[in-house]
This record gives sequence, C-alpha cells and structure tokens, in this order.
Amino acid sequence: MRRPSLDAVRGFDRAVYVVALGQLVNVFGAGLVYPFATVHFHFRVGIALAVVGLGLGAKSVTTAVGTVVGGYLADAVGRKPVMVASMALSAIALAAFAVVPGLAAALPAGVAGAVGVSPLGLAFVGVCVVSGLVGGLYTPAASAMTADLTDDGERDRGYALLKVANNTGFGAGFVVGGVLYSVASVAVFVGDGLTSGVVAVLLLLFVPRVAGENAADAGAETTGSAGSDGRSASGLAAWWRAATRPRVLALAALNLGFALMYAQMQTTVPVVAKQGLGLTASQLGTLYVLNPLTIVALQIPLVSAVDGWRRTRGLMVSACLWAASMLSAWGADALAVPAGAGLTVPLVLLGVGLVGGHLVVRTLGEILHAPLASALMSDLGTTAERGTQLSVLETAKRLGIGLGSFAGGLFFDYGVSHLLWPALVAVCLLLVVGLAGLERAVTPGENGAYGDATGAGAD
Repeated sequence: MRRPSLDAVRGFDRAVYVVALGQLVNVFGAGLVYPFATVHFHFRVGIALAVVGLGLGAKSVTTAVGTVVGGYLADAVGRKPVMVASMALSAIALAAFAVVPGLAAALPAGVAGAVGVSPLGLAFVGVCVVSGLVGGLYTPAASAMTADLTDDGERDRGYALLKVANNTGFGAGFVVGGVLYSVASVAVFVGDGLTSGVVAVLLLLFVPRVAGENAADAGAETTGSAGSDGRSASGLAAWWRAATRPRVLALAALNLGFALMYAQMQTTVPVVAKQGLGLTASQLGTLYVLNPLTIVALQIPLVSAVDGWRRTRGLMVSACLWAASMLSAWGADALAVPAGAGLTVPLVLLGVGLVGGHLVVRTLGEILHAPLASALMSDLGTTAERGTQLSVLETAKRLGIGLGSFAGGLFFDYGVSHLLWPALVAVCLLLVVGLAGLERAVTPGENGAYGDATGAGAD
C-alpha cells in the first residue's frame, strides 16, 4: 500500500477537472432540492403523499431507463453530446418543478379524472418522469468520458475525484437549500435547473470530444473482451453484446450486492437511530454529516494508497468494511427499546457511537467500492463499449438500492430486524467469494495491475 497523499489529485487532463467541476455543480443543485421535495409538494402544494411517493418512484425508474439509453448513446454518438444534451434538457425539466401548479392548470379537462389523479398530482408525476429520463442519460456518458481522459494508472483516482466532487456539491447544496427554501420555496427548484444549465455550458465550452468516442471506432478496437465483428453488427446488436458479456453481468451482479448495503443508510439505520435510540431529526442529521466529511477527507488519499492493487482485492477489502459496519448497526439495533421506554444515558451514548461507527466504516467501504468498480468495468471492453457497460453497472446499483430498501423495510415491519444485519454480513462474505471468482476471469491489466497483462480475460 502506498502512503496516502493529496498529491494524487494532481496531474489529470484539464478536461477531467472540468467534468469533476460539472459534477460538483450538478449535484449541488440536487442537494438544494433533496430534503424539500416531499415537504413542498405534499404540505405546500397539496398533493397527496401517496402521489408524491408515486412520482418520486417513477423518477427513479425513468432514471434507470435513461441510464441504459445514455450508455447506448454515449457509445453510438459520443460522450460529450450526450452529456451536454442531458444537462440542457435537465435545466428545463428540473426548473419545471417550480411551475407544477401552472402545468396542472394547463392540462386538458378530463385528463386527470381519466387516470384517477388530481391535475396537480398528474403534473408532478409527469415532471418526475421527464426529469428522471433526461437526467439518467448523463451518468454513463460522464463515467465513460472520465475513463477516456485518464491513463490506466490514474483511472481509479479519476473516479475518486468525481466521488469527492459529488459529495462536496451535495453537502453544500443541502446547506444552501435550507436557506433558499426558507426565503422562497420554489427557488430551490429554479436553482436546481439553473445549475444543470451552467454544467451544459461548461461542458460545451471546455470539454473536448475525445478519441474513441464514436461508434466507428468499435471495429478498430478489438482488445479485451470485444468481438471481431463489431464493425458489421448493427448498433442495437452491438449494444446488446456489450451489455451482456458474462464478465460485465458478473460485475453488475456484485454491484447489486454492494447496493443492498448502500440502501440501509437511507432506510433502516435512521429507524434504529430515531426509534430505537430516541435521537431527534436534527441530531440524526448532524450524525449523518460523518458520511460526506469522511469522503471529502479520505476519498483521494485512500484510493491513491491502493493504487497498483488489483481492483478486485480493493473491492474485497470494501466488502469486509461493509460487513464490519453492519455488525456495528446490529449492535445499535440490539440496544433499541420499545416505544415509550427509555435508555440510560450511557446506553444512548453507546448506541450513538455504534451508529457513528457504522457511518464511518461503511463510508470507508464506499470510498473503495465506487471508483474501483467503475474503473474495473471501464476496462472490461473496448472504448466504444464503455458507455454501455458502465450503464449496466449503474442500473444494477439502482436496482440493488431499491431491493435493499424494500427488504430492509420488510425485516423491520415484521419485527425481525435483528436478522437483517447478520443476513447483510453474509451477503458481504458472498461478495468476497464472488470477487475472488471474478479475479480469475479478468487479466491483471484489466484489474488494475498494469505491469502484468497476462492471465484470463476473454469472454
């Protein structure tokens, strides 16, 4: 392991920093809105909570669809055009949340009644669907662009830089959003759209089209897992072949397993902290700041420290960290008391320490997982297949978060939360076994050990 150093943030192509800055600005906009969407549209606009939930769920689904489409388009027409188009369209779609009442008033009479939803609800769901679809186009194109702009030895650090930008922007947006919403509630939605427009301009002016973006390059690049018939295959056939390669699907399946762990931070750990330990919302929010603080402080240094490791081994360490974090959450859950009862101060402090330990350790696992998984996937095919294959990775993560949230909720609803945590630990151990198997199926070069290109790897 190398000694951690912030020098790892230096030396990238200028366009990498522009993409990272764009990521920061874009996620800053998302942070403006994130805490307030449900509160605003249910309490201020008057949309039924079930319809708000339907809209947000629909946005999640269409984001996944957009991710798949974005991966295909990133390979077919290029990364930059997809990124710029996604942000330009998102600027309009996200700002439309500010005018949902006006859109509802413009709906033809009888449309809302035909579907059994109020005009306000129908307009809200419609904006959710469109914004999710156009926003989902961006991630696979940006991930592929980052891989295109980085050399083999710096790719892991490039993805780590994007992760830092994400968390810095989101945390800052959360703080600024609170101020904006208290002054003018719709300002957060206008600001979200505005930030996407700013990113579109940044990308258009300062990010080049990179070599290897176009589908025409697919036939010329047949290294790694690509087949020799890429030039003659139709676009959709080539997309399907790239998306369904065995090693791509194997890594996506492992990513789904990691996403089961990610889901608990949003779904079950807050229940343990609030209901089991009696923390207030403000206390829980303060505790959760540990997540972005840890990422901003340690993301680049830790990924730099494992530079040169085989990525699968870094992911194994990540899985072990996730397992340890679930054990910590299990301990906090074991302290939970029935409603109306109370914990002594020492036990509350112990519980808070266990939840804090969970947040820090799971964040260390996240720090290793996100960039290493993306970098590994980006090297499993040709440059012309990256967008597609990275979209498969992202879609698996979204499915895993949804599944993890649902499964975690079931454990708690049926009063068997004490069984959830050991089950998740078992999943982490299965991830280690799966990663060991995947390591035998990829070449050391694909796996981040660039000094040795021998070994397995053909699909």
